[in-house]
Amino acid sequence: MIRLLLIIVLLISTSAVASIETDREELSDARLLEVLVRGETEMADPTIGVASYYASRFTGRPTTSGEPYNPEKLTAAHAVLPLGSTVTVTNLETGQKVPVVINDRCRKRTFQLIDLSRNAARQIGLLGKGAIKVKIVPLEKKHPLEDLLVEAER
Repeated sequence: MIRLLLIIVLLISTSAVASIETDREELSDARLLEVLVRGETEMADPTIGVASYYASRFTGRPTTSGEPYNPEKLTAAHAVLPLGSTVTVTNLETGQKVPVVINDRCRKRTFQLIDLSRNAARQIGLLGKGAIKVKIVPLEKKHPLEDLLVEAER
């Protein structure tokens, strides 16, 4: 009986969270996984994950890279991508894309998660939704000497 009551309480609280606009700090792992499994995208693709966005209260606080969080910059937090790397985040529902620089860390999860600045979230239609399914594709950076080597070969 107690298990049944616990399951009912969990189901009610999960459905209530799904209908409320929230920032990343208020999203449970269960809610994020629910967003991830929704839709028909191939889940074996390691670049598929969930995007959420920073709460307003983080404005001005230092990120892992040392720079203060600015909601107007196109930045993001990721658990493992190198700091300073640039990735393109694509909203899988709408196709909207935004390039962001990884300048912060978020805790590791069993699935890809990227926390976007508010401006980046706005540009891909995430603002006000709490979390959406996205594709995260790192942009390749050329080494500064690569151009010199190409010129030397000519």
